[in-house]
Amino acid sequence: MKEEFKPLKLMKNEAKHRFEMEVDNLQTFIDYKERNDKIFLIHTEDPEELEGRGVATAIIEKALTHIEDKGYKLVALCPMVVAYIRRHPEWKRILALQQNDII
Repeated sequence: MKEEFKPLKLMKNEAKHRFEMEVDNLQTFIDYKERNDKIFLIHTEDPEELEGRGVATAIIEKALTHIEDKGYKLVALCPMVVAYIRRHPEWKRILALQQNDII
């Protein structure tokens, strides 16, 4: 994650079922569903103005850290999250068992 994003706070917006992060007064987010001890990451989105700056990578890293810190297991449905985990296989440690063979 780029240094400029490290101090930014990840918000878990339970009402909208998404993780949110504000960058330059713009909001990037990851939609999620929560069931039992699993969090399903469904869709990552950032505004066009933020594309190509590493914002999606930052929010994914922050969301994965949150999931691990809270003891959840991850089900990665978002293609960006799946691609991130393929590039960083150390995050497979938080995958729900049924997904470990897929990613």
